[in-house]
Amino acid sequence: MCRNIRPLNNFEPPATRDEVYAAALQYVRKVAGTTKPSKANEEAFKHAVEEIAYITRHLLDDLVTTAPPKNREEEAAKARARSAKRFATA
Repeated sequence: MCRNIRPLNNFEPPATRDEVYAAALQYVRKVAGTTKPSKANEEAFKHAVEEIAYITRHLLDDLVTTAPPKNREEEAAKARARSAKRFATA
């Protein structure tokens, strides 16, 4: 799927509305095959993003885990380290 969609479950503090909306937007862009819809499709595109964000929020609220919440800063540091390793110049 889209590399820009980040895991949102089990973080402290929980995912924000903006994070959920951004993930929904990335998903709809990927499925639609466009980053900006035509005027004819703009309403359907916006509606899809809102619906997916709504469902995603409910999914995140309903998921149950026994794992301790992840720390955002630690996860971001891990991602930066992976990126540095992946894109390191020889």
